[in-house]
Formats: sequence, C-alpha cells, structure tokens
Amino acid sequence: MSFWSALFGRQPAAETAKAAEPVEYKGFIIRAAPYKNNGAYQTAGSIARDVGGVRKEHRFVRADSYASYEDALSFTLNKARQIIDLQGERMFND
Repeated sequence: MSFWSALFGRQPAAETAKAAEPVEYKGFIIRAAPYKNNGAYQTAGSIARDVGGVRKEHRFVRADSYASYEDALSFTLNKARQIIDLQGERMFND
C-alpha cells in the first residue's frame, strides 16, 4: 500500500487522538486528546458543559506540539483552563 501512497502523493493520516480522563474545572468538563502528528503530539481537546439543559461542546486544536504525550496532555489541560477563564460560556455562542 505504501507504494501506491507514494505514487499518488498521499500522506499518512495523523494518528487518532488518545483521549485522557475527563477533568472538571469551574463546572466545565475538559477532555484533553493530544494526537500524534509528524512525530510530535499536537495540542487538542474539547470543553463541554450543560447550558440550559443542552450539552454544548467546544473543540480546539492548537499549533503547539510536544515530543511526549504527557507534556502535550499537560499543556492541553492548561490551555483549556485558559480558554474557560477567558471566554466562559461565550465559547458556545454561534
């Protein structure tokens, strides 16, 4: 299959995100899910909360990448907390 991929210029897809255990922060649920991309772990995750009886979710991916999954996981959680502190429920506005 790699022959055909090379022939037609297809690049291997990024590995599927490996989600960590959910973390609660100020009533929001953070799900960090860094994924491997080009040999490094990309910052990615989601923030969820029930708003008016409806489950809302905000997904995010950042350009930051790390050599280890643990470093990417730690940064993703910190980035999610920062998003919550700065935007709160406004992140769910359309």
